[in-house]
Amino acid sequence: MDMIAQTFSSNDSRWAAVVARDPTQDGRLVFAVMTTGIYCRPSCPARRPLPQNVRFFASWAEAERAGFRACLRCHPRAPSPGTRQAEMIAAACRALEAETPPTLDALAAKAGLSRFHFHRLFKAITGVTPMAYAKAQRAARLREELAGTSRVTDAIYAAGFGSNSRFYERSDTMLGMKPAAFRDGGKDADIVYAIGACPFGRVLVARSEKGICAIMLGDDAAALAQEIKTRFAKARSIEANAELSDLLAEVIAFVEAPARDFDLPLDIRGTLFQQKVWAELRAIPPGETASYAEIARRIGAPSATRAVAQACAANKIAVAIPCHRVLRSDGTLSGYRWGPARKRALLDKERKR
Repeated sequence: MDMIAQTFSSNDSRWAAVVARDPTQDGRLVFAVMTTGIYCRPSCPARRPLPQNVRFFASWAEAERAGFRACLRCHPRAPSPGTRQAEMIAAACRALEAETPPTLDALAAKAGLSRFHFHRLFKAITGVTPMAYAKAQRAARLREELAGTSRVTDAIYAAGFGSNSRFYERSDTMLGMKPAAFRDGGKDADIVYAIGACPFGRVLVARSEKGICAIMLGDDAAALAQEIKTRFAKARSIEANAELSDLLAEVIAFVEAPARDFDLPLDIRGTLFQQKVWAELRAIPPGETASYAEIARRIGAPSATRAVAQACAANKIAVAIPCHRVLRSDGTLSGYRWGPARKRALLDKERKR
């Protein structure tokens, strides 16, 4: 089977990508016009030829071997505009990861764009603003510094915070707990959990002071207990089946019938990007699905399909944050943190409601 056949199921779907000027297909195929002898990328802005005059190739090299020449308007041999933009934003991200990140004006000037255009492009590709990205990186540095120092103040300044008072105002949001507790592996935090049986094997429900921080599915209760204990190595991980019996029963009932409303408070911890993805997952109605690419578009980051998949994989609150409702673009199942068989079973339950 050739590369085109692996990518598209029929000539009709390839032609649809050309008609839509779909930039996501740039680099995956080119189309050649027999009446002009020219080949183009799918996103080429030129007027569309008649479909009967079009041939498809898996690459520009194949098109040239067949005797066609490159379009001077869309330059199909060069990296696509989307690729060039992604490389530009990747360079900006690397700059923002520095201890003293550059200003928005400096980033825009280096990219050769206006301040407004750069800001809009950065958010479209990453899903967050440059300032939010820089703050998230600074918070990540802080977590690393707190893990390796005995002085919270030293870690705050080493991470790039100019004022520890401003940091402390936001510490709970950034770390999920007070900085000293995070530094000590969460030794002042209580994570209370319970494990029960459900139709999918075992389910662990963990609760912090703020709400449910984990719903995990598995086959082995000991493995689930170990997983929650390693999340905060020095936290007080307390198995309290009796204390959480009502909560556990409610979660199990929800797992058994995931089309029900779930209104228990959640303690959702993740990066800004992950939280945007998880919020979009919760907006998918029971019984329906979306692709990773659709989620990326919905959060304003159409080029971040892979990052969306990674955010789904990082989700620790099964079913309540329904990452099982996300499929590949062709509608097939993809990976699932708790196994593809559970993903299929959850979807079947929702569709039969």
